[in-house]
Amino acid sequence: MDMSLVDILIALVPAFGLGFQVISMQLIGGKYTNKVMGMAIVTLVVGIAVYFIKQPLLTPALWIGSALSGIGFCIGIILQVKSFSLVGVTMTMPISVGEQLVGTALVGAICFHEWTSVNQWLLGIGALILIVGGIAMTAYHEKSEQGSNVKKGMLYLLISSLGFVAYASFPTAFKLSGWDVVFPQAVAIFVAMVILCAFEKNNQMFGIKTWQNMATGACFAIANLGIIFSNQINGVAVGYTISQLNVIISTLGGLWILHESKTPKETKFTIAGVILVVAGGIMIGITK
Repeated sequence: MDMSLVDILIALVPAFGLGFQVISMQLIGGKYTNKVMGMAIVTLVVGIAVYFIKQPLLTPALWIGSALSGIGFCIGIILQVKSFSLVGVTMTMPISVGEQLVGTALVGAICFHEWTSVNQWLLGIGALILIVGGIAMTAYHEKSEQGSNVKKGMLYLLISSLGFVAYASFPTAFKLSGWDVVFPQAVAIFVAMVILCAFEKNNQMFGIKTWQNMATGACFAIANLGIIFSNQINGVAVGYTISQLNVIISTLGGLWILHESKTPKETKFTIAGVILVVAGGIMIGITK
């Protein structure tokens, strides 16, 4: 498919939105509850606006699929944000994106039969090997005293990625269109986020930092709407794959903007790992 410059720029919008979402929430700060609730509030406002513009027919299947997707997102983002404080953005994001690419590719291939030819399976398996190699490289650390944090962070990220795979997969499983999902998914995200954050002591879920983190929510909203536009114009394979380039922005942002501490060797491994994850993501896009 020939892509114009405008098509490419549209495809890059989600990557920039998701990449700067991570940098934004870390610069603004606050408890994890502030960060995720700031996102949930903006998501709900945008969802309501989209409903009045598109006015989808709110069927039971639409509500159920969107709710399962939204709950998956809440679990995914809460544990991802928690892992930032354990292992940092520069380790979290390549591993998170890598695991999501592996998970969504396997669900697509096995459950939705997206890989039907031998070439697709060979290319897909090669891509998964690259991504797993990239994950292993970005997880490399020289400081042994961080071991317990790293183990906990890896567990959080594994569960987080399963949540994000559910977020990406349930709309497809219920055969829902992108615009129809926006409103019911936003409602599910807001309600589930309030319930999950309520379990945290002194959660401050509607504190000043939450309202400041609406800037983080704006980044997510731009990315979320951008990927719907991109999928319509460029196709899901290209749209989804290019959106995962957010890992470059968030990882380099972690190094250069957030000034996360890494040894020279760890930095080299991280950058090499990101390259492998991105290459694997592009290969998965080619299989579709």
